[in-house]
Amino acid sequence: MAQNQSLSTQEVAEILHVSKSTIYDLIRRGEIHSYKIGRKVRFTQDDVDAYIARSRHEHSTAPVQRIDTHSTLLTPAGQEQPEIILAGQDVVLDILASYLHQEDVHAGRTYLSSFEGLLALYQGKVQASACHLYDGKECNASFVRSLMPGVPAVLVNLSYRTQGFYVPKGNPNHIHGWQDLGRTDITILNRRVGSSSRILLDTQLKALGIPAAQVRGYDKIMGSHLTIAAAIAAGEADLAIGTERVSRQMEDLDFIPLLEERFDLVLRKDSMEAPAVRKMLKILASPVFRREVAPFSGNDYRDLGKIIMEV
Repeated sequence: MAQNQSLSTQEVAEILHVSKSTIYDLIRRGEIHSYKIGRKVRFTQDDVDAYIARSRHEHSTAPVQRIDTHSTLLTPAGQEQPEIILAGQDVVLDILASYLHQEDVHAGRTYLSSFEGLLALYQGKVQASACHLYDGKECNASFVRSLMPGVPAVLVNLSYRTQGFYVPKGNPNHIHGWQDLGRTDITILNRRVGSSSRILLDTQLKALGIPAAQVRGYDKIMGSHLTIAAAIAAGEADLAIGTERVSRQMEDLDFIPLLEERFDLVLRKDSMEAPAVRKMLKILASPVFRREVAPFSGNDYRDLGKIIMEV
């Protein structure tokens, strides 16, 4: 089956050798990601691969504890406080948490955006936060300085990925770059406030002197890269910002690359000698972990586990 084809519930059930009802149970429990086109539930091959990768480790470790993402980030009553909580929305962090469990580290996961994760790290609610925010000149560092004032931090690389525009197949509106955001014949789809795509869009609009109010569709918010890509492929708008990896999974969609985005894990410098953090850094630098994550994500892992900078 082609890598960019969406998968039906029946096809995923056949791949995993389970019943369709089991797949629906996995969706309800949040154990496998999916998206909808109309009333139909669909999956990408990455969704399936990520589920398989996580499941590989769960037979030998305790389940990764999910932490409530409301403002207090509470550990559920009766459960032990994790030694380390990883904030971020990339599946690589799920796999990293599973590896930590194999090393007898009680790890938790919370699915915050980069912006929210940095605030939680500043407040001491999490111990590590994934970050991929671009200010028009550099990735991540300026946001760490602004959202974690007075707190020395270390940026450890996870990967690099390409950000750009999703456009309908064939690019019928001849869209080429950021300047097209100012066209009156173009309608966009947007992401929620605090998401990396929204911050990237707002940064570019400001640099170009384009008021957000003049951009058609600016207030039409979509929940994820997959849903926004599916909407563009379905002709609901002319462009949206997203990652190249998702575009390869969607039919009737083209991708216009615009910039390489660095994806880092941000740690407080005073936590670097903590046993759980030291084990995590060792895992990130290991060839075994690199082999685990590289095949299915489509990102560039050339600096995985490398300390990029201190801020």
